[in-house]
Amino acid sequence: MSLLTKQQEKLVQRARDFVQTELLPLEKEVEKSGGISSESSNEIIRKSRQEGLFAANIDRRFGGGGLTTLDNVLLQEQFGATKEILARRAAGNIYECIKEGTAEQIERFLIPSIRGDRHSALAVSEPEAGSDAASITTRAVRCDAGWILNGRKYFISDADFCDYFIVAAVTQPDLGPRGISLFLVDKSQQGFSYGKSFNMLGFKGTTHRELIFNNLILGKDALLGEENDGFRILGDTLGKARLSKVGARAIGKCHRLLYLMKKHAQDRQQFSKALIDFGQIKQMIVDSNIEIAAARALLLQTAKEIDTGLDSRAAISQVKILATETLGRVADRAVQVFGASGCHDEEVIESFYRDARLYRIIDGTSEIHMNIIAKGLKRSVGPCFVAS
Repeated sequence: MSLLTKQQEKLVQRARDFVQTELLPLEKEVEKSGGISSESSNEIIRKSRQEGLFAANIDRRFGGGGLTTLDNVLLQEQFGATKEILARRAAGNIYECIKEGTAEQIERFLIPSIRGDRHSALAVSEPEAGSDAASITTRAVRCDAGWILNGRKYFISDADFCDYFIVAAVTQPDLGPRGISLFLVDKSQQGFSYGKSFNMLGFKGTTHRELIFNNLILGKDALLGEENDGFRILGDTLGKARLSKVGARAIGKCHRLLYLMKKHAQDRQQFSKALIDFGQIKQMIVDSNIEIAAARALLLQTAKEIDTGLDSRAAISQVKILATETLGRVADRAVQVFGASGCHDEEVIESFYRDARLYRIIDGTSEIHMNIIAKGLKRSVGPCFVAS
């Protein structure tokens, strides 16, 4: 008996079919060419929009899919079963925080993004500020025209594909994290340039670039939301992104790896019997199955909590840790079950193994999220019984 509604089941099936027919055939292109062509990107976006899967996390009033948090993680779980670059194109990398913009900003940035005509990335990380967003040093200083932006951002995913960025900058240093604001920055503006290109361990096909802002003049209309409210907006935005684009996609990868492990263990013969009949192999498959089920249950429960308006910051961190650490273990076991066959780039297992290591770092390391959970536990000390 399914725990999903009929509508959710149809969404999952539609997404699964799309991944199978449109995305999996492109995986070899990603491996051979190190990415996908602009033609392939545009075709994925076009077909995903036709299926109602693109920009599904954005409200219907703006032209998005209007999915709940729970529905969106179910969708992203299916997208996670393929390579990150393909999942990004199919889902659209559109952050909900742009909804806090002015009517002009929504018309200029959000609506074209939902149509697939414009593409964006969140620019927070810096050379000395990774998981600790509060320690950023990029500055935006008031001027007659609006703002002067100076600073650098590191490891900005898919930066080459994007034409604008949501940039976090310090606007009032004496306020600490409460002195951070967000700005919408077109890469065509004078004072913007790309710096280093980082060849990362995983996420093949997704570029990671340094962004440089050198006395870049921003108009007053570039401020997203209220001045000095950026840290709060970032918290809400990153929370949902961690749940859907990291937690759910990590579990999607786990499911595919488990399927491949089971199939290989049943088909592969050693010493006149199937690998699945060896106790050690069986143990790895069973352990993976249990851990994936536990991580997925926590993912869905947390998504439901968010939809009911509960404070789920600590729960999101729990999902981020459990899902990505589980992916690391499952990917390692998959390589072990496949042996040498799982160590070359003709098998998706090899790329998922590399991706798994990055998943434990992006959007906050496991250690940072442990600290978030610990703070939540300190606030909730109470009687020793199971909460309702």
